[in-house]
Amino acid sequence: MMHKNHPYHLVDYSPWPILGALSAMILMIGLIKWFHCYNNNLFILGLITTIMIMYQWWRDISREGTFQGLHTFTVTMGLRWGMILFIASEVFFFISFFWSFFHSSLSPSIELGMMWPPKGITTFNPIQIPLLNTLILLTSGLTVTWAHHSMIENDFKTTYHGLMMTVLLGIYFTLLQAYEYMEAPFSISDSTYGSSFFMATGFHGLHVIIGTTFLLVCLMRHLNNHFSNIHHFGFEAAAWYWHFVDVVWLFLYISIYWWGS
Repeated sequence: MMHKNHPYHLVDYSPWPILGALSAMILMIGLIKWFHCYNNNLFILGLITTIMIMYQWWRDISREGTFQGLHTFTVTMGLRWGMILFIASEVFFFISFFWSFFHSSLSPSIELGMMWPPKGITTFNPIQIPLLNTLILLTSGLTVTWAHHSMIENDFKTTYHGLMMTVLLGIYFTLLQAYEYMEAPFSISDSTYGSSFFMATGFHGLHVIIGTTFLLVCLMRHLNNHFSNIHHFGFEAAAWYWHFVDVVWLFLYISIYWWGS
C-alpha cells in the first residue's frame, strides 16, 4: 500500500456496487413478474443474489474498519452523518404514510361513507397484541441502551447479554406481528383503512427485521472481538436505527391502533 498523508478512506475497486444494482433490478423485475404472472422464481433468484452481495459487501467494510484500520476519526464522522441523514430520510418515508392515514381519517370522503373506520372494517383491540408489541419494543430499547453503555465500560459479558436480549425481543415482535396479520379481519384491499394499515405497519415490520439483522451481525462481531469501548460505530449505528424503529412504532400505536380504531 502506498503511504497516504490524509485521513480519508479512498476505497479500492469493488465489484459489489454494480453487482448489487443488477441484483436489485432482478429482484424488482421478479417482484413485478410475481404480481402479474404468479411466478416467483425470478424474485427468489434476485433475493438470493442480493443477500449474497450484501453479505460480501458488508464483510469487506467490516474488514476495512476492524482489521485494516481505514476508518479513521474523519471517516467515522462521515459515517455518522451518513447514518443520521439515512434515518432522517426514513422519518420522511414514514411521514408519507401518516399523512395518508390522517388525510383519510380526519375528513373521510363520501366514498368511505363519511365515517372512520369505514363501515365493515373491524379494527384490532389496541390493548391486546398491539400493546404487548409496544412493551416489547420499549423493553428492547432499554436492553440495547444497556448493551451500549456496557460496551463503553468494557463489560464484554453484559454487552453480550443486552444484545442477545434485544435480538430475541426483535424476533418475538416479528412473530407476534405475523400472527396478528394472519388473524386480521380485513386485508390490504379492504378500503383505505386496510391499505393504510398494512402499508404503515408492514413497512415498520420490515424495518424491525432489518434492525434485528443489524443487531444480530453486531452480536456476532462482538463475539469475535471486533468492537472496543472507543471503536464501535457499527453497533452505535445499529442502536440509533433501533431507537428510530421504537419511536415510529409508538406513533403507529397511538395513531393507527389506538386513536384510529
